[in-house]
Amino acid sequence: MARMTTTHAARARLLGAWRLVSWKAFDAAGDAFHPLGADAVGQLLYDDSGRMSAQLARANRPPFADEDWLKAHPDEVVAAWPDYFGYFGTFTVDGDAGTVTHHIESGSFPNLTGTDPVRTYHFDTARDLTLAADSVWGAVRIVWTRG
Repeated sequence: MARMTTTHAARARLLGAWRLVSWKAFDAAGDAFHPLGADAVGQLLYDDSGRMSAQLARANRPPFADEDWLKAHPDEVVAAWPDYFGYFGTFTVDGDAGTVTHHIESGSFPNLTGTDPVRTYHFDTARDLTLAADSVWGAVRIVWTRG
């Protein structure tokens, strides 16, 4: 029963909207870098039905010349693609392990579709959350705050 209680409590704390504070990755040498810049913006959503969505973008992205995104010039599309990272799906929590698993249905990077990346979570304060994972870049630490 303790596992259910721990998982239930952790899941309840994760629910809601989170705003990006920072996204840092650490290469094999331990050097930190910001995949979308030090001032990246983003939003993470977990809802009570078990759905989730993560959206991260470089700040101050230049607009396309045309208001219709379907008319974007190929050069604009190529320049914009690496400035945005997002996906959606469902999530499960393991309170004892301190992990949340994102079951990705689709996103901006097609290779993530159908994957189940596991993130460790840590509640830094009543309002702050850190998600950590290992990636092809190395260790990743993403800090979120309520709101």
